[in-house]
Amino acid sequence: MDFSGKYALVTGGSRGIGRACVEAFAKHGARVAINYHHNADAAQDTIDRLPGGPHLMIKADVSDPNSVKELIERVTNDFDGLDIVVNNAGISQKHPIDEIEYNTWQEAWQRVMAVNLFGPANVMYWAAQYMMKRSGGRIVNVSSRGAFRGEPEQPAYGASKAALNSMSQSLAQKLAKYNIFIGVVAPGFVETDLSSKYLSGPEGDNIRNQSPLGRVARPEEVAYAVLFLASEGSEYMTGAIIDVNGASYLRS
Repeated sequence: MDFSGKYALVTGGSRGIGRACVEAFAKHGARVAINYHHNADAAQDTIDRLPGGPHLMIKADVSDPNSVKELIERVTNDFDGLDIVVNNAGISQKHPIDEIEYNTWQEAWQRVMAVNLFGPANVMYWAAQYMMKRSGGRIVNVSSRGAFRGEPEQPAYGASKAALNSMSQSLAQKLAKYNIFIGVVAPGFVETDLSSKYLSGPEGDNIRNQSPLGRVARPEEVAYAVLFLASEGSEYMTGAIIDVNGASYLRS
């Protein structure tokens, strides 16, 4: 997986899975644009640790359509191209239907869908406009095991990821003629800052034992799948969804 001379954008690239993707792309020769929303210190720390470069860090809210357009314009103006986009930014929010008021239910759906579905949709739109005028590109979307098994405590999250899968496959069919190839990586639980409160709590052992490996994924393992789908030679896997859940949820 040699990405020398390639330009990659990773949304939500300052921590967790996004940070692992950024580090892996840079290690394999790419110049990387890190999109972050709030945590500039984490983004700067990531940039400072990367080999190669120069790399970029760009603040943008992917739930804001105008901010997304400006994000892609900034990347393509500052870099001499855009070859790879990883839609990694995402949020989750518990909203059990049997415990909350209707206004809270509405707010959760609007917020989660704006970030997890409409954000990637808009990033893909503007990235595709650029890639169609060039020689094509790669887009990898980070989904979730929850798209398949359901998320009873946070149904908007599961629904947003299921919709992300469907959109990815629809656009994989549409954009293949432009040499734009789209893949999806669907992790289960991953060892990140966001999951640490669950993994260190009373449910931690149960979560780890969902996999016969007795652990959750490391961010680097998810990044490996992302880089594979972004690499030369994976073109005929366009539209594919790769599960990275340690056999904690199997589908056929």
